[in-house]
Amino acid sequence: MAPATHDFDLAGLRLTAGEGRRLALEVSIEPLTLGGERYVADPPRVAVDLTVSRMVGGGYALGVRFTAALLGACMRCLKQARADVLVDAREIDRPGGGDELESPYVHDETLDLAAWARDAFALAMPAKVLCREDCAGLCPVCAADLNDAGPEHHHEAVPDPRWAKLRELELE
Repeated sequence: MAPATHDFDLAGLRLTAGEGRRLALEVSIEPLTLGGERYVADPPRVAVDLTVSRMVGGGYALGVRFTAALLGACMRCLKQARADVLVDAREIDRPGGGDELESPYVHDETLDLAAWARDAFALAMPAKVLCREDCAGLCPVCAADLNDAGPEHHHEAVPDPRWAKLRELELE
């Protein structure tokens, strides 16, 4: 079992310019709240492959890769849904190189691996978390689960009240 980490000391690797390391670590992924629903990683503690390379002139090129399942409510019918998520993220941290070259996850040569893994997981998750690809969702009138109700489920159309006065017109 790989060691668990939240913050990782990059300076402790003592890398010289152009040198790199690949590390097997474990990190906990904190739950996400999207659209008022809570989504969690399964397992909540995932094995990550972290690659660290020291750049010429200072700074680091970082990579993280892991796979975890996303568990939470289906975005159509609210039943339990599961989606497999592959995370493959890269970061550059070159102090003094401008905003686009400074990583928000590296401070004083310490990598906030837990925050980076959580953000990368959130960015890699699917746009729609569904219990199944063809989920029909809920009926907009009565909130019945259309996956169980079947194609015969329907409601009589209610006339739009904004047109009520036009229905009173008597045309020859």
